[in-house]
Order: sequence, then structure tokens, then C-alpha cells
Amino acid sequence: QVQLVESGGGWVQAGGSLRLSCLASGIDFRITEMAWYRQAPGKERELVAQIGNTGTTEYVDSVMGRFTISRERAKKMVYLEMNNLKPEDTAVYYCRARPWRQSAYWGQGTQVTVSS
Repeated sequence: QVQLVESGGGWVQAGGSLRLSCLASGIDFRITEMAWYRQAPGKERELVAQIGNTGTTEYVDSVMGRFTISRERAKKMVYLEMNNLKPEDTAVYYCRARPWRQSAYWGQGTQVTVSS
């Protein structure tokens, strides 16, 4: 059974930092692309950052230079380091796993709130 468990969300003032973590189980992490998405109230879910099984990363323009995605293969963990947070970063953040040639799996989400 595939499980993705996010942690690390919370409340922070603008300019602050948070680190999100996602623990994956039930998948072959070596062949799985991992990503972080977010969904703000009244908006569609959007891709924030993704990291391939070889470590290649991509970011949405709005977080470039502020967020860093990374993965730790031995622990089956993926992280999202978020710096210089802005109120517009407020959203529920979701971890997504997409193993090679399989459907995507989602975590339950973790709330990030940035106050101005």
C-alpha cells in the first residue's frame, strides 16, 4: 500500500522559512518522480517543484530562488525548503509521487500559512 505522509507545515510571518517533509512508503523510490503541489483557497492545485529520480529539478517561476526541493533516497524522503515566504505562498501543500509507468499518488496535505 502506497502512503505519502507530509509534515512541517505551519504558520510563519512573511520573510520566514519552513521545511516540508514527505515520507514515502510502498513504492520503489529509485524510479519515482517526486513533487510538491499546492492549492490555495478558490484556486486550482498547481505544481510548485518536482525532482526526478536522477535529481533533476524544476520549479514554478513564483518560487524560483526561494524554494529548494531535495530527496533522500535511503530514507525515502522528499523535502521542500521554503525561504523568504510570502503571503501568496499560503496554501495546502501536497506531496505527489509518480513511479515509472504508474499512476500518481498523493499525500493528505499540510497547511502553510504566511502572515503579512
